[in-house]
Amino acid sequence: MRSVALLLAITLVAVIAIGCGPLTPSPSGASGSPDGLAASPDGPAPSPTVLPDPKHEVYGFVPYWEMDDTIADHVAATDLTTLGLFSVTHRRNGKLDDQNGLRRIRGAVGRSMIRAAHDRGTRVEIVYTSFGAAKNRRFYDEPKAQDRWIAELVGLVEEVGADGINVDVEALPIDLVPQYGAFVGRLRDALRERLPTGQLSVATQANEVGAAMAVVAAAAGADRIFLMGYDYRVAGSQPGASAPIDRMDGEVKDLVWSLDLYSVLGVPPERLLLGLPLYGVTWPVTAPGFLAPSSGRGDAWVPRRNLGVFADPAFAPLFEPTESVEFYSVPSAYASPAPSANVPGVVASPSPEAIAWNAVYYDSPRSLTPKLRLADARGLAGAGFWAIGYERGLPAYTDLIATFRAGELPRE
Repeated sequence: MRSVALLLAITLVAVIAIGCGPLTPSPSGASGSPDGLAASPDGPAPSPTVLPDPKHEVYGFVPYWEMDDTIADHVAATDLTTLGLFSVTHRRNGKLDDQNGLRRIRGAVGRSMIRAAHDRGTRVEIVYTSFGAAKNRRFYDEPKAQDRWIAELVGLVEEVGADGINVDVEALPIDLVPQYGAFVGRLRDALRERLPTGQLSVATQANEVGAAMAVVAAAAGADRIFLMGYDYRVAGSQPGASAPIDRMDGEVKDLVWSLDLYSVLGVPPERLLLGLPLYGVTWPVTAPGFLAPSSGRGDAWVPRRNLGVFADPAFAPLFEPTESVEFYSVPSAYASPAPSANVPGVVASPSPEAIAWNAVYYDSPRSLTPKLRLADARGLAGAGFWAIGYERGLPAYTDLIATFRAGELPRE
């Protein structure tokens, strides 16, 4: 099942990326694929190649809604290689859009984060986001708007004293992948012309379109590619890990599948960062067990907004090792007992039998450690997290980041 799905994905990505230059696939066997898949189902498998030694870069995104009075101190205490300030975007004509992200980055909090990062030796990138098929269709069909945006974005980097740019484009129509690749190359050239040491990164999704974008971005010279290894399950899906190593629900797309796809397509591992979540999702469910079906739409679950849960001495989540995720459930409603026969209008004590539950699936240092080992096993440039700030108040996360950065992950 995994083999067929991966081969179909490879074929789709190759079709998407036509016009972007040749693909240079490497054997998935070298990346640890259990299937030993070759780049082409019609030809012999290429000879295995030696994986590069793993590096331990750490990329951390800080979204504007986490940019408050304490975030600079948190950044200063977190061992990041690169800090991504999320985010800015453009208007239809390519001019900077005056939104919250731009205001925070330009303001006192943004400048304090940049200063704290630089004091620690951490690079800072301005994150450019463009979400939605309609917006991306308009922009990537408009060369003049792109030219204006490139100039404005590079100018913003210089204005705030940042060190580079991260390009996070999502919901890109597949026929615009070549235009996206050309844009990445032009943006990198413009950045390097003004800032010779500037770094251009991209964030790409863990699906087929994301892999195609990673291929063309690498060909265009992107310095780092952040594989967004999360959102395999979302609020509107059935429950389970956001970033499963190996899924238990019969679906094939998981971290191993995505890493295999990127590897087979030749995305350079020495430029690839495995992005992981510092958050979870909670769903209303029909029963308290692991992978019990949802009874409604889920919602994001952020550790720092649930510090009381962690402070409870009785809190003991279940660690599920196959998907590598923490799980717990709590009753949200109880069966209605019959009214008391002795006292009219008084309802008896609630029955202990719950009829509704909330289930929480989230990543902890315990569940993230095997995923960081994947980055090492694949010889990647490192790993990264969405999002720094979500783990404030829980120093075990910061300790894990420092441990990975030092190359000292515990063995299995």
